[in-house]
Amino acid sequence: MNLEALCADLVRATATIGHEVWLRSQALHSLQISEKAVGDIATDVDLWAEQALRGALLTLVQGSQWWGEETGGSLSAAPTWIVDPIDGTANFARGYPQWSLSVALAVDGKPVLGVIFDPNRDELFYASQGSGAWLKNRHGLQRMACSHESQPLKGLAATVFPKPTSGLMTLYLPQLTRVLAGFGQVRRSGSMALELAYLAAGRVDAFWERGMQAWDAAAALVLLQEAGGQVMAMDALPLLESRYLAAASPAMMPALLNILRADAM
Repeated sequence: MNLEALCADLVRATATIGHEVWLRSQALHSLQISEKAVGDIATDVDLWAEQALRGALLTLVQGSQWWGEETGGSLSAAPTWIVDPIDGTANFARGYPQWSLSVALAVDGKPVLGVIFDPNRDELFYASQGSGAWLKNRHGLQRMACSHESQPLKGLAATVFPKPTSGLMTLYLPQLTRVLAGFGQVRRSGSMALELAYLAAGRVDAFWERGMQAWDAAAALVLLQEAGGQVMAMDALPLLESRYLAAASPAMMPALLNILRADAM
């Protein structure tokens, strides 16, 4: 499998469909919204985008399987596409321009190819195993690398809140309090894929989330691997099964772990 060539095909397909999703975001009055759970919604555009991606991607790798947030599936040893058609649907549905398309290919259960596309800023973050992590935007093409900042009070941490009904808030809020006190800045935008892409690009120094799903992180795991980032499943599960993830630049990971683990001391 030629991952670099496949990555180029994936970038083109994701950008084409992502631009169409952006066009549909300009007509929010026509959105059809369904509630999967309290604080967890889907729109008809999510469903359209996932079906469009499925049609485009399954033809790229013969015998590949599918695992999408909206249409389901599972991970297997066969090449498997892991897709979140709109990461940050609540933002999308309100016209808040912080959402993305996240697409990964896993082989033998491990992500080897990842693309995260932000149509609002026309930024493509992508990586294939062994070929580096790249950002393409209006400034051109540049190779991504995690930051070298090692002092938390000079650093920027990012997070995504657990779903309000998940029961994780009692575990999460004490950590949030400590991170707010321990880091210079903290951000929460509502798109885990973009926050992790920013970590790979050196815009953010650390990230953590409780309650994640595989499609939230799969593409970004490849970006971080290729950009020199570190990722840990804090619940000791395999990364694509984990619900509690911490990620940071190598320089910032010790400080992040110390803060997150303080309640266990």
